[in-house]
Amino acid sequence: MERYYQPEIECASREEIRAIQEEKLRAQVRHVYEHVPYYRKKMEAKGVRPEDINTLEDLSKLPFLSKADLREAYPYGLVGVPLKDCVRIQSTSGTTGKRVVAFYTQHDIDLWEDCCARAIVAAGGTNEDVCQISYGYGLFTGGPGLNGGSHKVGCLTVPTSSGNTDRQIMFIMDLSTTILCCTPSYAAYLGERMKELGYGPNDIPLKAGIFGAEAWSEEMRQDIQQTLGIKAYDIYGLTELSGPGVAFECSAQSGMHINEDHFIAEIIDPETEEVLPEGAQGELVFTAIDKEAFPMIRYRTRDICTLTREKCSCGRTHVRMAKPKGRSDDMLIIRGVNVFPSQIETVLLNHGYGANYQIIVDRVNNTDTLDIQVEMTPEMFTDNIGEVADRQRQLVEGLKSMLGIRAKVSLVAPKTIARSEGKAVRVIDKRKI
Repeated sequence: MERYYQPEIECASREEIRAIQEEKLRAQVRHVYEHVPYYRKKMEAKGVRPEDINTLEDLSKLPFLSKADLREAYPYGLVGVPLKDCVRIQSTSGTTGKRVVAFYTQHDIDLWEDCCARAIVAAGGTNEDVCQISYGYGLFTGGPGLNGGSHKVGCLTVPTSSGNTDRQIMFIMDLSTTILCCTPSYAAYLGERMKELGYGPNDIPLKAGIFGAEAWSEEMRQDIQQTLGIKAYDIYGLTELSGPGVAFECSAQSGMHINEDHFIAEIIDPETEEVLPEGAQGELVFTAIDKEAFPMIRYRTRDICTLTREKCSCGRTHVRMAKPKGRSDDMLIIRGVNVFPSQIETVLLNHGYGANYQIIVDRVNNTDTLDIQVEMTPEMFTDNIGEVADRQRQLVEGLKSMLGIRAKVSLVAPKTIARSEGKAVRVIDKRKI
């Protein structure tokens, strides 16, 4: 039977959700206009005042915020309350330029932890569960967010953070951990290591996993589910909007429910910035309608996906977002073709390979090259050169039919690609170096 953490909100009627959103939106726009000079300037440049925003349809009158704005306003330019009211910061693992630093009041943290608690309950979590948080703690939002959510649900919380894989496995086995929270690439690595140690899915006490913070394919989900003997749930979030728990999967595993009492989602055309109709694929834009310290309005996520309000079998009424297809900024354009790393992963997993691979993009004689290094599994590892060449040829063909362009494939021995305990580094684009 489906359980809910806050049923009156999670199963509210569409009319109730809309009323909550419009009331909070009006208050938030006023709050930002009065307390965030950076955004007020953007509103003034567009000729918009708080009284112009009354309904959800008026949202499109407001200006966007982007990663560039966050860098420009760094560190305090987008803070909406006096610093004495802020109790914490979190920060991105930003690889380019300045990091994003997000601010929280205690109220912001409470609401964020509620969102994470909803995700844990949707994955079957109760106060009888042992929940192991193997996301990084510290500045990264994964550990602190799920840790707080786990406390709210009343689970016995095991704050292992990431890394030290054999100790993670010891705790899973000794404490009979039932819910695992980490990145999907780390879950795949834990599964691989447990297999090496002789544990089959029936020996492992886990029943569910909540995996996010990086893109992962449906094939990778099936792989993790089989190895660990669990049901694997997706979770979505951004540091800019608080962290994981902006949206989460339910038992139907058919899209992530967005916590619409806290976030309004839109899909726009990334080129024209026009709002697209429901069901259309485009860039996801979020407005955080009750964040006090770091109130993001119309924040462009760069994630490409679709939204649906079709009835969900779990009984939740909040809009669902499909798993992002990729990002409009980590989308690779190779020889004029849009390539998402998740497409490459799908082909590899369909051909029986694990999720350990690296994509190397370069430019030779003014032509883009795409080289994919793929680890063979121990079962398929061989020094028979003919067999390896055949396998490489099959992958080249599979990738060509998925991507429409030819890639070079190099099969490498098991365990030769560095393992990730946090977000996996999948792409090395030498064209930018």
